[in-house]
Amino acid sequence: MRLEKPLPPNSVIGILGGGQLGRMLALAAARLGLQCHIFAPEPESPAFQVAAAHTCAAYADEKALAAFAAAVDVVTYEFENVPAETAALLGRLKPLAPGAEALATSQDRFTEKTFLSKIGLATAPFAAVEDGESLEKAIARIGRPAILKTRRFGYDGKGQTTLEADTALDRAWAAIGAKPAILEGFVAFEKEVSVIAARGWDGAIAVYDVPENHHAGHILRKSIVPAAIASETEAEARDIAARITTALDYVGVIGVELFLAREDGRERLIVNEIAPRVHNSGHWTMDACLVSQFEQHIRAVAGWPLGSPDRHSNVVMTNLLGGEADSWRDLAREPHTGIHLYGKAESRPGRKMGHVNRLTPRQD
Repeated sequence: MRLEKPLPPNSVIGILGGGQLGRMLALAAARLGLQCHIFAPEPESPAFQVAAAHTCAAYADEKALAAFAAAVDVVTYEFENVPAETAALLGRLKPLAPGAEALATSQDRFTEKTFLSKIGLATAPFAAVEDGESLEKAIARIGRPAILKTRRFGYDGKGQTTLEADTALDRAWAAIGAKPAILEGFVAFEKEVSVIAARGWDGAIAVYDVPENHHAGHILRKSIVPAAIASETEAEARDIAARITTALDYVGVIGVELFLAREDGRERLIVNEIAPRVHNSGHWTMDACLVSQFEQHIRAVAGWPLGSPDRHSNVVMTNLLGGEADSWRDLAREPHTGIHLYGKAESRPGRKMGHVNRLTPRQD
């Protein structure tokens, strides 16, 4: 089901998922005079604090889902692990953006890599793994080092293990829970970058500047904009985002994670994975752009014209993990710093509790 016409102010956007991304989407929607109704099973979901309405129910609760659909004008989601059955049910009742194809593609790493390869984009070498025997065959073809990942339900480094030269295959298979998996060849990259793009119902596309991303323990720590990359590489990243969103007939904001490698002295981009939602490496847009990725997503799913993705400042986005958010007083004293805290009740090591954007004048 497609959205037939733009939603006027006071329309209701339904969001599946009540985490920090849903929270920031609801805040962006309110700025445009649009309301959000959050559907999530967790009673202490931080998005509940800022939304016009919320439903706390299981994603399999068909009665609650039907009532939710009746109360909203369009449905979107803040994370890609929404059950496919939930998305399919809602998509029959109300326009769903991004659509079911994008969700299904991103939920399975093998399906995702196959899709990217079919549209001509570079990826790490990969092979499906169903059991110990197929793992041995995949290793024989791809070699080591390699990364074994579950096909589904993995983020921030979860559901994966590295196979070094001396790693026992049975131990690696057990480490991921002996679940259907994908083996990916190791990519010798210089840095990690990403591209955040939006596509509207009408096919219009807007792409933000490329951030350079620094991780620790598989968790994003910093995004630096602009990335230290060649202008040709920036253009290639933009083209990659346009090709992916067009092939999926995508509506909304998407994050595309990329490896930057070097081949014969030239920079080369390799697609790691896609995220059919607003993305952590796009949080810098909240303070360095007039239209953030969150507002852009709301504009896209509501059928509004996309806003300008232009950046007015250089910026370093830093995630606040665990107890780091307790330094809010010190952070509040920093000049040219935007503070975003997520309202989570419990601080745990490695848990994303907020982020800060430190701005400096743009130098072109």
